[in-house]
Amino acid sequence: MIKAVSFDFWGTLFRDAFSKERQEYRAKAIVNTFKQGVSLENALEAMSVVGKEFARCHIEEQRTLTPEDAVDMVSLQLGIDLNKREYEFLAEEFATAILVFQPEPIENALDAVRFTSQFVPVGLISDTGISPGKSLLKLLEIHGFTQYISSYRFSDEEGVAKPQSIMFEKTAYELGVKTEEMLHLGDLEPTDIIGIKSVGGYAGLFAGINLKYMTSTTADFLFTNWLEYIENLPRILDNHFDNKKSDQ
Repeated sequence: MIKAVSFDFWGTLFRDAFSKERQEYRAKAIVNTFKQGVSLENALEAMSVVGKEFARCHIEEQRTLTPEDAVDMVSLQLGIDLNKREYEFLAEEFATAILVFQPEPIENALDAVRFTSQFVPVGLISDTGISPGKSLLKLLEIHGFTQYISSYRFSDEEGVAKPQSIMFEKTAYELGVKTEEMLHLGDLEPTDIIGIKSVGGYAGLFAGINLKYMTSTTADFLFTNWLEYIENLPRILDNHFDNKKSDQ
């Protein structure tokens, strides 16, 4: 029986809009901070190196680097030292660029989270990039998600990324259920689906914007949009849904 539901962030609740603009914003922050002949082209190249290392670390080591790590890499790449004030300023600019150029909620994602919270506790489990968990949490607050979510798990704060079991185990514990009683919804087979199934939980592949795994997923459920999920949620929750409804 499913007694709790968790959602992924990227590609599930939010689509990654304005990634190029965020990269340029961070590069301009580098130019403005160093002020020692660093060109925008060199700053963009440095950010490209950072992006590749973040991706490598995420895939190969299943952990997430931080904005501070990004500043260290940029400083090394460009061969320029930063004082404490410059370092902290640049790390904050890296972290909050996503609040300047914001990703967009996927259609009906908020409705899906709201509807789910009427019946079972809801969690969020997200891997992060240069934009840390605290910035993603702010986005969730801005767009009205936080009032329906009881547990948050961000890879930069945990020190590991999905599919590591601790990401799902901690969420289940905070939601007051066993991992085998939790449904996790996400768009990535290697992290979301494999991760929750490795701890005995239920997996739902959301293929609303990422179609890559539609024909090869091992998920228990497959959804191509959130209205489809909302329509099928009573059946998914089965007797637990019926018991909740009869109590109202």
